[in-house]
Amino acid sequence: MDKKADTNFPIHDLLANRWSPRSFDPEYILDDQQINSLMEAARWAPSCRGEQPWKFILFNKSDATMFSQALNCLSVSNQDWAMDTALLVLTCTNRFYRHNQQENGYAHYDCGAAAENICLQATSMGLAAHQMGGFSKDKARELTQVPSNYDILSFVAIGKPLNLDETRDELKERESAERNRLPLQEIYSFNKF
Repeated sequence: MDKKADTNFPIHDLLANRWSPRSFDPEYILDDQQINSLMEAARWAPSCRGEQPWKFILFNKSDATMFSQALNCLSVSNQDWAMDTALLVLTCTNRFYRHNQQENGYAHYDCGAAAENICLQATSMGLAAHQMGGFSKDKARELTQVPSNYDILSFVAIGKPLNLDETRDELKERESAERNRLPLQEIYSFNKF
């Protein structure tokens, strides 16, 4: 489905075309090449001191047992549509620098940049990504055995988006809703807040 952003000023098509659908092809499976391309995009995200503090834990739909267990970490409303995606990605970040074990105040910021690289790479591949905060961090940590020095930040669902005419009726209204953002003048200022 085409939901290109209606921008006030020109931006790159890759950015304008990125959005977060909830309607995915339930039969679509990502292959290793696609998964590696998504992770390669994350690898090249900027990070403070080149730390790359992120760790992504992948749940491929081809492994139905683990995919189902990851789905069970999501809120019920997210499970409803995420079950049709091809890949679930748990995003985690190391709170401490590797070189001196001091707290890395930029770890969350850096992981967010890497996650956005995944989303943009997915868009460039004709896929879509939807980032989620609606999940149990405790369940996710237990399932994946994430060490305590890592913060769990989000899940990202990735798959092949469906056209509106292929979308389940209960999702059509949300999928066809107009995209909106704050007015441009509200998100930045010069010289002071």
